[in-house]
Amino acid sequence: MKPTSILTILLACLSISQPPIHSSDPTPQLKPHPDAVANTHAPGEVDKPELVPFIVPDPTKLNGIVVDETQARLVGTWQYSTHTPPYVGLGYLHDQKQGKGEKAVIFTPDLPKSGRYEVRMSHCYNIRRSTNTPVTIHHAAGEKTIRINQQQIPPHDKLFRTLGTYHFVKGKSGWVKISNAGTDGKYVIADAIQFIYVGE
Repeated sequence: MKPTSILTILLACLSISQPPIHSSDPTPQLKPHPDAVANTHAPGEVDKPELVPFIVPDPTKLNGIVVDETQARLVGTWQYSTHTPPYVGLGYLHDQKQGKGEKAVIFTPDLPKSGRYEVRMSHCYNIRRSTNTPVTIHHAAGEKTIRINQQQIPPHDKLFRTLGTYHFVKGKSGWVKISNAGTDGKYVIADAIQFIYVGE
């Protein structure tokens, strides 16, 4: 047998014995929420290009437990958009400035242990946003509703703002609800909620 033939056989055996190499995609294969209206903006069509670097395409890269809108429960009709960055994941939802008091997005985490968690919400911002979006945090000691001005720049990387620190029980008993009640004339934004463990 010719040496070249032996070399060919050896190379073939080596290629079989080695596991295949796959290229890793840094972003998750997220799917839009099936109950939301599709985005009407073309890819790359944004009103604030300077904020594109603050987009977090992979929610799992953030600290703590993050519940994206793709995992939330929608009440009423919400629509996707990517027009105003930044946002988490595929984009964010808005209430279309319609059905005020009839719409909500409920984010329920599966917390790995009981304890105190800092709760943050993400939202993009501009003058078209609601100035008094009601956000309800359901925690181990009850519920708290606060009003968020979504025109203001979120302090954490221009994306997240803190809603407070609350005690939660392990599992899925806690939740955060973003509603559009009392927000006439402005868009309500729902994107993601982050739970960061801070201790017992």
